[in-house]
Order: sequence, then C-alpha cells, then structure tokens
Amino acid sequence: MSLGAATRFDDGHLAVSAREAHALLADPALAAVRVAWASPGDSARIVKVLDVVEPRTKARGGGGIFPGFLAPGRPQGRGETHVLRGVAVVVAGFLPRAQEALIEMSGPGAPLTPFGATHNLVIEFAPAPETPWERVDVALRRGALRLAAWLAEAALDHPPDEVEVCGMRPNSARLPRVAAVTNLQTQGTFKDVFVYGRSFAGALPTLLDPNELDDGAVVSGQFGHPALKNPTYIHQNNPVVRELRRRDGQDLSFAGLVLAPEPVEAESKELVATHAARLCAAAGFDGVVITKEGGGNADADISLKMDALVDFAIDSVGIFAEMAGAEGTAPSLVVPPERGTGLVSTGNYDEVVTLPPAARALGGATVDLVGLAATAALELPVAVLYCALSPLGAGRLTCRVTA
Repeated sequence: MSLGAATRFDDGHLAVSAREAHALLADPALAAVRVAWASPGDSARIVKVLDVVEPRTKARGGGGIFPGFLAPGRPQGRGETHVLRGVAVVVAGFLPRAQEALIEMSGPGAPLTPFGATHNLVIEFAPAPETPWERVDVALRRGALRLAAWLAEAALDHPPDEVEVCGMRPNSARLPRVAAVTNLQTQGTFKDVFVYGRSFAGALPTLLDPNELDDGAVVSGQFGHPALKNPTYIHQNNPVVRELRRRDGQDLSFAGLVLAPEPVEAESKELVATHAARLCAAAGFDGVVITKEGGGNADADISLKMDALVDFAIDSVGIFAEMAGAEGTAPSLVVPPERGTGLVSTGNYDEVVTLPPAARALGGATVDLVGLAATAALELPVAVLYCALSPLGAGRLTCRVTA
C-alpha cells in the first residue's frame, strides 16, 4: 500500500493519490484533510478513532452503495457488490462526546482489535473555524464513504479472488429458524446509527434482508465506548449474520435480521423489547442471537428482549461484554436478564493492558484519557482498544481454563 500519483490497484498493491483523496473529502466544514497509510506490523498507533469503513461499490459511480448517503435511500441487497478485502478507511480525530479509541498496528495490542490486521488509510482532519461540530461530523461521514467507494472502484477491472453468493435458502429440511437481532445505539448526536441515511432513533424494531447490510444500509455515527463500538465496517461484515449464513441449511435455517434502536429511557426500552419479541414471533423465528452496542446502559436492551422472548417460547442468546473491574471480581452485567439464560461474554471492559511505545501516531498528538503523548508507552483498560470486545462478535479475545 502506498500514496502515488494516481489511485490504482495492480497485482495486489493499492496506490492512492492523495490529491484525489483530498478532492473526495473536500467540504466547507473541513479546513484541511490528510491521508496516510498504517499497515500491519508498522510501529504505528491510530488514536481518536471515529469510524472505519470497508471499501465497497456496486458499479462505477457506486451503483447504489451506501444508500441514503451516496445514493438515494432505496432498498438495496440485490446484484453484485464488489469488496476490497484487507483494506479499511479509518477516520481519526477529535469530535465532542467521542471517547478515546486506539488501534495498535504492532505489539501486543494489535491482535486485540480487528483493525490491527487491515491496511488502514487514515483520514486526519482540521475543522473549519467556527463550524458547528455536527457539520464536521456529517462532512467526515460522507467523505469517508465516498473514499471507500472510490478505492473499491480502483479494483473493478481485476477478476475477483473469491465470489460469495449471499441469500437465505428454502427451509426444506425443517431446521430451526434462527435470526439475528442487532441493537443499534441511538443516544443523540455523536452517539447515533443511520439506516438508509436516517437516524434510527425513535424507530421500532424493523425486519431487514441481511443482504442490505452488505451494501451499506447501516452506517455508524456512534463514537462512544470504543471497545464496544460497531463501526460501519463491522455492520458491513456483521459476524453474527456471517455465521448464520455459513450454517444455513446445515443445523439451522437462517431466518432473517431485525434491527432495533437502543433508547435511553426505561419505558422506551421496554416498548422496543416488547415489539421486537412480537416481531420475532410473527416472523416465525425459533431462536435469535441478540447483540448490542455501548456500555452498561445497553445491557438492558438485550436483557429486556431476552425476557420478552420467553413469553413466545423463542430461545435467545445475548452477546455481552462484562464490566467486572480490573480484577474481574465485580458483577459482570449492569442489567442482567431475569428469565433469559443464554449469555456469551466477549471479554472484560475493565481489564488493563500495557502497550509499548510506537514510532508514529496518527489521529492526534496525545492520548487525552491519560494525558500522555500518543507515541508513549501506555497502560490502559481494554475499553480503549477499538472493537476489542465487539458485541457483534468481531473481537479476538479468547478465554482459557487456568489451574
């Protein structure tokens, strides 16, 4: 991966023109932008990570990719989608309400985040003077999506390394019908998720064709709880959907995808949980895998749904991260289910990791959480490592039995 005079893909090498990238990112809300590569094994640290996008397009000019942002907000999920695997567009820098988030490209922290293994084209930026931060946020989101689509187009003339056919098979063997229920954090500006270009806040649970995820129907605008964040890249590659697709027709029938918001108020959480359970029952699901986004507040969104599903005799499994203290001795869940029992842990939010110094930092000069230079040796909770505890199942932490 390199910066070059023109954006082109040749023999597995992607060269990106900084001039072309800057043109795609240009917006009155941004005074300056810069792009730089950070690849696996580099002594590099990306700080203040906001979002990550996988390069995808459906045709030259996008062809409908990222509907609601780059294309009209019309249903997608059909036809060919071209994916440039192994590459990610990373937006990094300060925004209000954004919690400090790190990606390590080498050392012990690199295996803890999915993006320690991708070639990352990092977008750094400076906001235009006196521009509202909300406008800066919009400019960065649209620019990152445009750049991701542009990178995927660079490889359109090359034959694919792999072709994947996505779709749900007829349930001729009468296997258990299992679906994914994906909760999206919806807590206002800078902690929001968009479906077809619109905030999902205030929505009721919605049944979607899982293929719509592949075309960028869900885009992140949420910058809290870095280890528990589901960036756009992870929605594009939803691990629960991927696993249900893999097992479709073997020991289960993949039955669909439900998106649900994560409101703040307890009454709204209960309303959404009840509607989600009824929707799952109406769709004829036998079982569901429920995921969340965010910290302890979001535990309730899974727990309430698990309990509501009991009334419909629908089996459920919730994927949580624990907040059990640095020693792992505190209660694991802020709001545990009362009747549901199927729980999977993605790790402990509070566990402390030690990171060696890095030769280069992108996204900022300091790690504000500890007041140290971005290249310094750091001792931080896993909570800071981007997607390390992915509640969609993209994390890399494992457990082992100790004597």
